[in-house]
Amino acid sequence: MLDNLPRGTIFIEDLEIGMSRYVRKTVSDQDIEMFAAVSTDHNPVHLDEDYAKDTMFGGRIAHGMLTAGLISAVIGEQLPGHGTIYMGQSLKFLAPVRPDDTVVATVTVTDIDLAKRRVRLDCKCTVDGKKVLAGEATVLAPSRKLD
Repeated sequence: MLDNLPRGTIFIEDLEIGMSRYVRKTVSDQDIEMFAAVSTDHNPVHLDEDYAKDTMFGGRIAHGMLTAGLISAVIGEQLPGHGTIYMGQSLKFLAPVRPDDTVVATVTVTDIDLAKRRVRLDCKCTVDGKKVLAGEATVLAPSRKLD
């Protein structure tokens, strides 16, 4: 995975609206197979090309939650990073991700409630500049004063 900054923690006291981080990952067949094993989601649209070619997608697609997991990677590793706790996430799946697609997952700070340590984040994933996933997360951010 490639990203734009090292992993770690950005404390809520240091966050700013508009701050953004991303990861870039090419989704492999092995990623899809491992996600199926861990999640126990063995839907053939993800794993069986013969089955998937007769679906509306015309071929295999990655699990939507595999793509969404890249957002979790940005939140848990970079923005705010280590010590962050998920409180909620909305997701809209806009287009399929296929094996060998390179996904860019981007998270941007849209609101900060310092008193409650809550941060709202705009979340999106793109493939070749086309948005494939959009959503919003609310997290409890680590605090330099409390953690």
